[in-house]
Amino acid sequence: MENEVLITVVSALIAAASFAAFALPFLNKSEKKERYKSVIEKRRKALFDATRDGSMNKVITEDSVSAADNMASMFKVQKMVGKMGEKVRDNMLQAGIRSTTAPLKFMIARVVAPIVLCLFTMMIISGTEKEISSSTKLMSIFGMALFGFKLPDIIIKNKILKRQQEINLTFPDSLDMMLICVQGGIGLEQTIDRVAHEIAEHSPTLAEELGILSAEMAMLDDRRKALQDFARRVGSGAGKTFATALIQAEQYGTSISQAMRVMSDELRDMRMSLAEQKAASLPPKLTVPMILFFLPALFIIILGPAGIQASASGVGAN
Repeated sequence: MENEVLITVVSALIAAASFAAFALPFLNKSEKKERYKSVIEKRRKALFDATRDGSMNKVITEDSVSAADNMASMFKVQKMVGKMGEKVRDNMLQAGIRSTTAPLKFMIARVVAPIVLCLFTMMIISGTEKEISSSTKLMSIFGMALFGFKLPDIIIKNKILKRQQEINLTFPDSLDMMLICVQGGIGLEQTIDRVAHEIAEHSPTLAEELGILSAEMAMLDDRRKALQDFARRVGSGAGKTFATALIQAEQYGTSISQAMRVMSDELRDMRMSLAEQKAASLPPKLTVPMILFFLPALFIIILGPAGIQASASGVGAN
């Protein structure tokens, strides 16, 4: 009886896990779409409020309450850190952090983290029973302080790198869809908005950036300013190349579809060259794992039977 109950419980758990594995991707897709819609709606509302108040030139972000609050926060950040605040602000945008207080929190973290790690290191050193020289203590405290100072930069740079990799990977396909829409007679703003909706499930990062770009292009009078802000948010790579190409096409009066076609070919070539570069770098990276893991097992499989036979024949001869 207990075995039957155990089998029933295990079967129910397996069935529940199978259903969860089947339903989870659909739930994630809906969550990504909802996040995309919430980000774009907040951006459009902020742009509408700024247009109504006549303060379009002010910096408006996702978590803003009003244009006056945004300007006050930015003024405090710039007053405290000067030109460094603008660079920090750009890094926050490239990392996907759009809060106006993010640069200030980042600077505070760079001050607080070394102090916390130094205190933690001093507590560990004081709690040890072994004798530690003064130079070792100073080096340990200094090393932890330096690590704490660099830790926020490392976290932000990793987030920026991941976002740029995702954008560079999915942007050529998005650009092909934009090219089809533009050649079909759809306006650039509607094209970008349509493509952002289509790719929201596959690349939420690029969808958010394109959605914000479409909202700014629809609300702002200067399309070039919206494209420059988009290039500022994505940092580098395919997104910045796209913004630069559209700005130049509008400035010199060239065809947008032709610029997109040329840029799509270039981005695909760049993605292919990057894939070939990664493939070419695999053999040197696999050398050490092969020596450590594959070759010993291979030698055992090849030489093992011969060794067993040799030992058996030796025992038989004796």
